[in-house]
Amino acid sequence: MYIKRDIEEKLLQASKEFASITVYGSRQVGKSTLLAHVFSDIQMISLDDIEVRDYALRDPKGLLKYYSYPLIIDEIQKAPILLEAIKEMIDKKKQEALKCGKRIELMYILCGSNQFELQQAVVESLAGRTCIFNLTSFSFNEIKGRNIHSSFNPSITELFKKEAMLGKETRSRKQIFEDIFIGGMPEYVVTNMNRDMFFKSYISTYIEKDVKKIISVSKETTFLNFVKYVALRTGCQIDYNDISRNVGIDSRTAKGWISILESSGIIKLIQPYCPNVSDRIIKSNKLYFMDTGLCAYLCGIPSAEILEKSAFAGQFYETYVVSEIIKSFYNSYESIDKLYYYRDRDQYEVDLIIDSFDSIYPIEIKKGINPVSCTKKFTVLKKYNKKVNIGLVIDSSEKVFPINDEVYYCPIDIIGL
Repeated sequence: MYIKRDIEEKLLQASKEFASITVYGSRQVGKSTLLAHVFSDIQMISLDDIEVRDYALRDPKGLLKYYSYPLIIDEIQKAPILLEAIKEMIDKKKQEALKCGKRIELMYILCGSNQFELQQAVVESLAGRTCIFNLTSFSFNEIKGRNIHSSFNPSITELFKKEAMLGKETRSRKQIFEDIFIGGMPEYVVTNMNRDMFFKSYISTYIEKDVKKIISVSKETTFLNFVKYVALRTGCQIDYNDISRNVGIDSRTAKGWISILESSGIIKLIQPYCPNVSDRIIKSNKLYFMDTGLCAYLCGIPSAEILEKSAFAGQFYETYVVSEIIKSFYNSYESIDKLYYYRDRDQYEVDLIIDSFDSIYPIEIKKGINPVSCTKKFTVLKKYNKKVNIGLVIDSSEKVFPINDEVYYCPIDIIGL
């Protein structure tokens, strides 16, 4: 069963404006399935095929000539030499199109499971020549099968519009934690296969095919322990000394391995909000897993009920909300560079800040629906001489409604609509 992806619209738009499209994404998030569905009339080849890969490595120009274009190339990172030939082909066709006063047609669509290698190869060879997309595991919006989607907009006016679309389709807190526990990995969600078998296989494949080339074989077990420990720290600030001490690696290795997880799409790092240089701002990033199902497995949490009652419930709830917001931005082809968090040495903390150029939107994320006052926490942001808009508390409430004049509740189910 194919589940429609929110990113499809932007992919089709890019296909009319760019000669090349590149799709980044962590392993098994549905890149090949998506491209085969959206561009069903375009031939797809995979460099997982030994014969095709051998041809690409021996004679990259010959392979492109043999298959012609438009062409979808999967696992492109397995033959990076092919990218130079693609670059030459695109530049040649671009010159021909300019002479005729025409827009260049779509020639190549590229993707691969090893996002770390793919990013490096594309930056080196196709910078400025390809439209890059980030694909993640399913968002709730996609799992729900909604026909509309957009990036999360914290404006109260927009939220009321989304609330009208939402109707009474809100989840209970128990249902939300069930969705958090399951996550959004396509194969797992669609087939409902055994959870432990799926995620164990996923981690083994990730380490074997994506990480093994970067770290030494002797450190594979240590890396797995590192990933499990980092999963326990989702939704928290990164403390490299703490990671080093508990995993048994030096801080330099910890930083390198965090970069591997981020570049391969497993985690995202959110920077602290500090437009002015100030030594009172804590500079470390916050870490979030992009799939809460994978994170729960790594933490050894056996059920949604136990997760909801555990000491990690707040971290997972925040991780889920932030990852859903990030997914809504990616699926609308918007940058996540506008996302920040705030914390200073006086312990004032704001879970998430969306920077809107001339103003900011402060957001708190709470798993409960008990009234809280965030006015004082949000007011601390006014020192930056930037307009602080009405803040939000994203929780399991059923509608958008005010806590006071400066803070509103926002249902979690609105994200993605």
